[in-house]
Amino acid sequence: MELQDQRCIVTGAASGIGRAIAARFLQLGARVAIADLDESAAHKTADELGPDGRAIGVRMDVSDEEQVSAGVAKVVSQWGGVDVLVSNAGIQIISPLEELAFAQWKKLLAVHLDGAFLTTRACLPHMYANGHGKVIYTGSVHSKVASHLKAPYVTAKHGLLGLAKVVALEGAPHHVAANVICPGFVRTPLVDRQIPEQAKDLGISEKEVVRDVMLRETVDGEFTSTDDIAEVAAFLAAFPSLALTGQSVVASHGWFMA
Repeated sequence: MELQDQRCIVTGAASGIGRAIAARFLQLGARVAIADLDESAAHKTADELGPDGRAIGVRMDVSDEEQVSAGVAKVVSQWGGVDVLVSNAGIQIISPLEELAFAQWKKLLAVHLDGAFLTTRACLPHMYANGHGKVIYTGSVHSKVASHLKAPYVTAKHGLLGLAKVVALEGAPHHVAANVICPGFVRTPLVDRQIPEQAKDLGISEKEVVRDVMLRETVDGEFTSTDDIAEVAAFLAAFPSLALTGQSVVASHGWFMA
């Protein structure tokens, strides 16, 4: 499996799953734009992961049309195109539905769905010009199932499945594939913040949140790792044909079995 000289953009790549994906792509020979809302963290991560210049930091609020366009233009200016997009940036908001502010609903959907749309729209013309490309969305097991307190997140992650299918259809004549990775719970700062929030809202201990909510349906009671998801992303990015497009790949320690 190689990604030699593939020009990749990974959003939300300064930390967590995005950072792990960027690191794995670089190990496989790719050039990677570390796109993140936190510009200083993006540059720091790029320096740490790609001191040979194969990684660059890019400021990108994925919900901002102008920033997305400017960020993709920067990558194209430096490397001449885009071969792989990993739309990974995300946030989480925990709340009972009846208490959820409309502004919070819109904020989460803007990052997950508007961000996926805007980055995809900005990258597709360059992929079409190249005659090939891979679009990879970071979904979730919540692209398949629901959970308490996560109405906007579940809605957004379900929406990514539909977007990927449309991109797969429209991109096929240009040899562009689109797929969704659906991780189980990955122990990232995003998940760590959820544990006390869910404990408070559900009236249970943090230990019970982990054991009885997050990992209850797994086959081994284990968190999925960022490295697990990075391997799946690398597999999808390097897959040689359109035999694998419009699909979702669940990596969840058996939490959801399709």
